[in-house]
Amino acid sequence: MAVSAASMAGVFAERLGPDRLIIDPGALSTAAIDGRTPRFIVRPASIDHVAAVLAIAWDENLAVVPRGAGTALGLGAPPSRVDVVLDLTGLDHVLEDNPDDLTVSVEAGMTAGGLAERLAGRRQWLPMDPPGWRRRTLGGMIATNAAGPLRARYGALRDLVLGVRFVQADGVVTWGGARVVKSVTGYDVPKLMVGALGTLGVLCELTLRLQPMPEAEQTWLAPFTSVEAAQAFAARVVNSPLQPMRLELLNEAALRVCQAPSAPFGVAVAIGSAHPAVREQGEALAVLASGEKVRVAAVGEDLWTRYDAALTPAEDEVILRIGSLPSRLADTVEMIERAFPAAERAVLITGCASLGSLRVAITGADVETVKQLVEEMRGLTADFGGAVVVESAPTNVRAAFDPWGPVEPAALGLMRAIKQEFDARGVLNPGRFVGGL
Repeated sequence: MAVSAASMAGVFAERLGPDRLIIDPGALSTAAIDGRTPRFIVRPASIDHVAAVLAIAWDENLAVVPRGAGTALGLGAPPSRVDVVLDLTGLDHVLEDNPDDLTVSVEAGMTAGGLAERLAGRRQWLPMDPPGWRRRTLGGMIATNAAGPLRARYGALRDLVLGVRFVQADGVVTWGGARVVKSVTGYDVPKLMVGALGTLGVLCELTLRLQPMPEAEQTWLAPFTSVEAAQAFAARVVNSPLQPMRLELLNEAALRVCQAPSAPFGVAVAIGSAHPAVREQGEALAVLASGEKVRVAAVGEDLWTRYDAALTPAEDEVILRIGSLPSRLADTVEMIERAFPAAERAVLITGCASLGSLRVAITGADVETVKQLVEEMRGLTADFGGAVVVESAPTNVRAAFDPWGPVEPAALGLMRAIKQEFDARGVLNPGRFVGGL
């Protein structure tokens, strides 16, 4: 027999306290996800609260959508159902801090900006800078496998996550990984949780590996008349002794939004190290650029602030994340430009030139045009194992075609088996992940 909303509200209030439950219709409407309005918003204050919510949801077959800052709700397919929005922003405490070991354990609702402020005084940081990173929660960044320009030097977020404590769909609290940099036993559970979009468990506590902040940092910008020349220069940087923190490709529209000197394309190179090393690498960079018959110009660090703002998705934007190869960047960019001529629409194209990943921001395009571009690009990248994911888009775009793209049947079967093991009743984020998981 179905339990009424009033009865369920009473159960939540009894287990967590009435101040942790929101049932106001206006607030519920504001928390709607892709047009689906939740029946409850629950704001846990502890991992025990999270466990209690999921245990109730498991027993009553309620669909739960974990939410942090809400910056990545445009990722994935629209959920098949939403009963409970689990607001994790109240879990925002530092649990254990080990400066000498370069590790920190925090609750998943802490924002990356909040952690950065805490660490800045001792010149340590978590070197991850996805768009809008300051207001994003750390748990949300891990669940979505968010990345930014710093990945060029420091690797993916999965490389910085040492341990996680999470709650499974049935309310069981589970720990994976370790609180030390070297962990040698068992499966690497934290990596399984990275990018799983909260479909396998609700992240509550995280142990992260930190890095020393560089003593000095300088950014240079190299202008190019063609994307082929920009690609060639980026390849020379990658194959040189230089150690850039960031190596980003920007098209003309992106340069304009970032208030950078105008050019058809630009490559921004950030070097971070001791002062003498930064100066020496800057000189070496200038020599590399001269080989491509261009001159690099030093730019202020506020370039990256504007870059971050430019890449933070607007509600009406379609953001595509394209996994290409460094050697195929030019081909990929040219396909995008053919689909969206500059005379019709300014499309921001940016990406990590050393890894071959691109980010495309499209404003005001109709659904069919976006769908056609995505299908063509998936065909192009499939030849070398690449992928095209809709990272953020209005609901009607993500409902019109698969935002994740095709997956090998064997891989999808394995994902289904893992999902069945962790969440057999489909409680967590149903329908949003790959293959409708």
